Amino acid sequence: YGFINTCLKSLVVEKYGEETWEKLRLQAGVEDSFLTYEVYKDEITMQLIDKASKILGVPADMVLRQFGEYFFEFCKRSGYDHMLRTLGGNLHEFIENLDALHSYLSLSYQEMNAPSFRVERNGDGSMHLHYYSDRRGLGHIVPGIIGAAALDFFNIDISMEIVNQAEEEERTGKKEHIVFLVTQNPVFSYKERKKLSSSPQYLASSEKQIENQLNKEVLEKAYTVRGRGSPVCPVKKSHWKKIRGMIALGRGKLLRGFDPVYPKSLWIDPKTFCNGLPFHMVFDKELRVKQAGVSIQKIVPGLQTMGICLDHYFNITHPEVPFTISSIQKFINSQFVFQTRREVMPESWKQRPMLELRGQMIWMEPVQCMLYLCSPLLRTLHELEERQMHIADIAPHDVTRDLILLNQQRLAEMELSNQLERKKEELRILSKHLEEEKEKTEALLYAMLPQHVANQLKEGKRVEAGEFKECTILFSDVVTFTSICAQCEPIQIVLMLNSMYLLFDRLTTVHDVYKVETIGDAYMVVGGVPVPVPSHAERVANFALGMIIATKGVKNPVSGNPIQIRVGIHTGPVLAGVVGEKMPRYCLFGDTVNIASRMESHGVPSKIHLSSSTYQCLRYKNFEMAERGEIEVKGKGKMHTYFLVRNKTATENEIMGRP
Repeated sequence: YGFINTCLKSLVVEKYGEETWEKLRLQAGVEDSFLTYEVYKDEITMQLIDKASKILGVPADMVLRQFGEYFFEFCKRSGYDHMLRTLGGNLHEFIENLDALHSYLSLSYQEMNAPSFRVERNGDGSMHLHYYSDRRGLGHIVPGIIGAAALDFFNIDISMEIVNQAEEEERTGKKEHIVFLVTQNPVFSYKERKKLSSSPQYLASSEKQIENQLNKEVLEKAYTVRGRGSPVCPVKKSHWKKIRGMIALGRGKLLRGFDPVYPKSLWIDPKTFCNGLPFHMVFDKELRVKQAGVSIQKIVPGLQTMGICLDHYFNITHPEVPFTISSIQKFINSQFVFQTRREVMPESWKQRPMLELRGQMIWMEPVQCMLYLCSPLLRTLHELEERQMHIADIAPHDVTRDLILLNQQRLAEMELSNQLERKKEELRILSKHLEEEKEKTEALLYAMLPQHVANQLKEGKRVEAGEFKECTILFSDVVTFTSICAQCEPIQIVLMLNSMYLLFDRLTTVHDVYKVETIGDAYMVVGGVPVPVPSHAERVANFALGMIIATKGVKNPVSGNPIQIRVGIHTGPVLAGVVGEKMPRYCLFGDTVNIASRMESHGVPSKIHLSSSTYQCLRYKNFEMAERGEIEVKGKGKMHTYFLVRNKTATENEIMGRP
């Protein structure tokens, strides 16, 4: 389920950052998020673990162990804390009941294929944990999960090592069987450790010895405390005093040495027993049925014939073991699921789904028989109807009645949650696409207006015109553009200008100058506006040199030769602001604009024409310039001008921004 992959993503993001997850995700070829109740292929998880191992440079078994530890914490954070905490009073009981937990969760996660666990106690206090799974290569998750649970719930530190790893032989259908040796070391608080360290029992590694020591101390305290000259528990006392004394002695809990009392004979007749437990069966070592509850007899009429073999009517679906008494005894602590066999069911049942029973096995040594206490395995009212059963068929004391009704509501809530999760994912994707479109729109806007001006307009603010004391303006146009237009198709002109302007636009980025506008074949840029910089003249000069070089690669569609341009540059003060509301433009105003335009119109083909003010700015800046002398400028009279020849220190590649 997506819950597993979501946990893996959360681990990578939390421990190694979003960038690592993005890299891992792209290499594994998986999506960015997973739906909790959606079923995904196992290959996705395997691929993520494999790529995580390579990217992080950590062995796969270490990745799995860390994932196991994190998965335990992730489950607690996801609302399973109390469910896990109440599974057992010690680690042995906790592991023993994991299969029962998986069985319960399968009511909601119906396609869940969970692993199975079996645990055996050893005489030295250690345990053998048997792990069974349909998936190969995930065994190293187990030490991470079990180790984290042992430390958190039972305050014990454990070590787990693999003692056997082989193909599954005990069970049919499972592909992997790993046996772990689990050794336990209690973790004491500082006071407990200091207190016990002085006793010889502290040196023993066995949990049992330490437990005995603590119990002994409790007993000694209980018997030495005297009130009014008499012991806490007098020899002669009434029934209720005895109970109160036992509870006081155990500090609020019954003593672990509790011995139950059994009647001399069973005070229930067979008829009442079979009616009171309608779903139960008793069978011997040869699987011959000795006794069955009334509801099972009703569903499987063949069971009314006592002495028939149970495996003729049922298959064991969980745990996946052969239907023999020895296999059942080996997994006696597991929940067993029986399924009726279609071929032996009455005709009326042939078209219905087969009934499944779930319950526990109890071996009765005196009579050498096995008792199977079970209930119908039903998840919803729909499944109850499909099998033509009713709530009344289930005993009033059987919680299966409540479970079906509660799970019906739970599944409806899950479906609603799933729909919400899908909508949330759709909104996330839409939001991501919206963000991408917003970035494109902003890029287009920033290409038309300076960024700070565009941001002010987006916020609905009025953009005030700004005065710039000194900036450098450049104009350029194509020589004989009018005659070229007269001899060419319009599309040829468009293609020629587009190829030229693309080169010029790239150069504006290289030299960090602002492109003001293009009108026909005229191209206008400015340095020092909208962000004032002291090097505005050098930037525009280098840009102009780049323009001359770039046009050598643009062909005249009439002659086929490289086109020629005139370039004019002037430095001075300007006023800049946004004009208009529809298609607003950032415009420059002032005599500096006019003079720059005159420098271009009075220029020479393939030359960069400079005013005296620009010349003064570049005079000591490693540029080679040639004096043109005085010329008559329309509307300005005589002006002393210059030509920019080259940059003495920059290479052509540097000017063009090439590697």
